[in-house]
Amino acid sequence: MVRQVRARRGAGRIGCLLMLLIVTAIGYFGFNIGEAYLNFYRYQDRMKSEAKFAVHSTDSDIKIRIAEYADSLGLPEPANNVIVRRGKHDIFIYANYSVHIELPGQVREFKFNPNATGTF
Repeated sequence: MVRQVRARRGAGRIGCLLMLLIVTAIGYFGFNIGEAYLNFYRYQDRMKSEAKFAVHSTDSDIKIRIAEYADSLGLPEPANNVIVRRGKHDIFIYANYSVHIELPGQVREFKFNPNATGTF
């Protein structure tokens, strides 16, 4: 008994590879954007913690701790320039920085403005 071999076009395999390539590219670039936003939220959370317990710390101590945390996250140098404004019964902590993220065919700049307020 002789089996006859049918010719296959291969379109199904190419379609599958193309879809896999697209999903991989979305995952790669989405990971970079997601990491930048995750670091922003972590950094801002640290600012909120410092604002919450600001009554026990000096402004320079707060700046140093937040700048060290920014450095541990791998944030750009401008994130280390923390500004602390203290009133009679409140405190405002903020910083500004931007991250450059590579996207298909371009590099985009994402600007972040983390801040926190607290009362005491």
